[in-house]
Order: sequence, then structure tokens, then C-alpha cells
Amino acid sequence: MRWHAELAWLGDEVAADVLIEADGERFTAVEPGVPAPPDAERLPGLTLPGLANAHSHAFHRALRGRSHAERGDFWTWRDQMYAVAGRLDPDSYHALARAVYAEMALAGISVVGEFHYLHHRPGGGPYDDPNIMGEALIAAAADAGIRITLLDACYLTGGIRRPLRGPQLRFGDRTADDWQRRVEALHGLVGKGHRAHARLGAAVHSVRAVPPDEIHAVAAWATHHRVPLHVHLSEQPAENEACREAYGLSPTRLLAECGALGPLTVAVHATHLDAEDIALLGTTMTGVCLCPTTERDLADGIGPARELADAGAELSLGSDQHAVIDLFEEARAVELDERLRTRRRGHWSAGELLAAATWHGHYALGWPEAGRLEPGAYADLVTVAFDTVRTAGATAEYAAETAVFAATAADVRHVVVSGRPVVRDGRHLLIPDVPAALHTAVTALTEER
Repeated sequence: MRWHAELAWLGDEVAADVLIEADGERFTAVEPGVPAPPDAERLPGLTLPGLANAHSHAFHRALRGRSHAERGDFWTWRDQMYAVAGRLDPDSYHALARAVYAEMALAGISVVGEFHYLHHRPGGGPYDDPNIMGEALIAAAADAGIRITLLDACYLTGGIRRPLRGPQLRFGDRTADDWQRRVEALHGLVGKGHRAHARLGAAVHSVRAVPPDEIHAVAAWATHHRVPLHVHLSEQPAENEACREAYGLSPTRLLAECGALGPLTVAVHATHLDAEDIALLGTTMTGVCLCPTTERDLADGIGPARELADAGAELSLGSDQHAVIDLFEEARAVELDERLRTRRRGHWSAGELLAAATWHGHYALGWPEAGRLEPGAYADLVTVAFDTVRTAGATAEYAAETAVFAATAADVRHVVVSGRPVVRDGRHLLIPDVPAALHTAVTALTEER
């Protein structure tokens, strides 16, 4: 396949007249300054590598609009989330995730990191296939034409030294050993055949939900298999206070003692950190996934993003609970939130923010060979139109800035994943009516019963 991009972001610069070629699922050539050959598909606007959504809870999409009618905080929102979690089964989970992942494809996302903890039947009993809910997510990503890293989460307690209750029972394997036995069965299946689009990672839900000895066991499993390990970290001050009261340590320092920090680990949110926490994440080369639209929607706060990056933590982005699915919005929010926090502008270049949305995210999800427009990389690309009301007037000189600070997901026109066209002219090629699919899946879970 051959494409000719009017403009393309090549990692360190925007180039004009870029001929891009692929053989199967990999790029074979990326050449700027080449006149358009007659057999190449034209890509007007700015072409980027595929975007990586490094943190997703697909079923939270059912709450969009429904969780904003009343006041509250993270903890009251969580009650609404549990209500949806209690209703899902493998079929409804597949239908919802399929539609959500199609929405992601329309937004230019080529890979998703699904932080998956909804494992079992209501009441906590296992399904006949104990991984059927994870399999539903893997199949949904295939149907939507994107790749997935299933971050299978260990979730054992309802709070520090508190048992699981109600809908939480669906999340819990009894011990980390039980979690490992279940995940080992899945580990041998992904990455092959009709699951070649999928990779497996591990997750510790949080220090609230996994005791220290069990954190160590999950981290050891991830290290042994050389897979990503993700963990919700210090999203709320209450988590920090409970951890210090129980263990005499911050959550970051507890994770370090449990062997859970390092280059394969990604801390999600990392909002409420002290200087020692920041230094520890940086020196261990632990990644951090920021989810600004969720962090502000849930009134979580603004994290120390610039300090984390300066300390050595590589930043990626996620849409988390999907208040919106728009990686351009997540990227610019990193800069704009920092401006609010410091009352100064210019903390991040557009290139740095695009890197967080592309190759940093792919690395965080265990796809280091994706996220770049270069020979040998997975043939993923997304083209942003420069003739919309948001982007009209853009020039090559400021193309990256236009994409980050003006464009939205609605400006995505073409998406290719692993050499396969998935979106053309803003239309999903595999799921013809994504809004209808979303409407059907969401209302099935939220209508009064």
C-alpha cells in the first residue's frame, strides 16, 4: 500500500509531501519531499502515527452524561460505576466494548490499554470460562479494527484490610496465586491467530485493592513474563492517607518496597505525590499515564506532570472513564492544566505532547515497535483534516501546534491500523453506524429495569 501525505509528523519535525509505503502490517518506506505518484492514496492535512490510548475502562462509557446531574466526588461517582458493573455479562460487555473501541478508531486511536477488572459473575463466582470477560474485550477490539493490550487487574480487597462487597465481588480473585492461575490460561492464547492484535499485561488495581505481599507476587509475574504492569496510583488524597495509616508509607514507596516500580511499570494518574514520590518514579524509570479529562471530571486534581517528566518518568495518555474519547484533548490538557496550576504558559512543546499520545503510549502498552512513522514500525497512521472550522488556516510551520491545540477527534479523516484501512473520510469501515451501536449498547445497560 502507498499513501502520500500532504504533511506528516515524523517525530522531530513536520515534513511535506511524504510518501509512505507498507508491505502487510509494517511500513517499508517513509520519504519526505516526494511528488505524489498516481497510485498513492492522497492524505490531505496532517498525518500522524496511530494514537495510543494507554488507559481505558470500556464499560465506564455507559456513564457519559449520566454521572453529571448531581454534585459529589470520585467516591459518589464510583457508586454509579458499580451499578453499571453489576449489570454486565459477556455478551453485553462485548457489545459495549465493540462500540467504544469503534469510537476510539474514529478518534485516531490504533491501540488501547484496557485496564480490566470485571472478571466474574455477579456475586463473584467464576464463569465456566474464567477469562470470558477478557476474551469479550479482545474480540471487541478485533471487531473495531484496533489492537489491544489487556491489562488484567488483580483486585482482592474493597479497601485496605476491608473485604470486597456487592459489585466488587465480581472483580476479585481470592489471592494473587488465583489471579496468576487464571491469567496464565489467557497468556498462552493472546498474540496468535485471531488474537494476533492482542497482547497481555498485568495490573495491580491500587494499593487499596491489593495487599503488599500480593502486589509483590503480581509484580514478579509481570517481570518474569516481561509484560507491562499498570497500577492506579495516588488518584485521591484519601488513598494516600489510608496507605500511610496502614503501612507508614506513601503508595509510591509501598510499590517500590514491593518491587512494583521500574521501566515496565506505568503509574496511572499519579496526581497527589510529594517530592520523594516524584523522584522515586523518575529514578526507577516508571512511566506515568495521565488522564486529564477524567481527573478534572471527577475533581481529582492536577498532577505534577512537568516535575514527573523532569525527574525521568515517560508520560503517556488515556481517556480512562471516557467522559470524552479524544487524545488531542488529553494532550493539550497536559499543557493547559499546567498553565492553570502555575499561571505560566509554554511547559510542553506540541512535539512532546504528540509523543505522549503516540510512541510513549505504545511503549507503555508493550508495543514498542509501533507509534512512529518509520520503516519497520507497525503501519498505523491517522490523518487530521486541516479544512475544518477548527483547523482551517493552518500552515506547515504550525501544523503540530494546530493538531494539539485546535483539532479534536471530530477532525480525524483517515485511520490505518497494521496496514488495514479502518476509517476513511471519517467513516468507520467495519462498523457502519457507530453512534447506533453505542446507543444500543449503552441503553441496554442503563435503562430502568
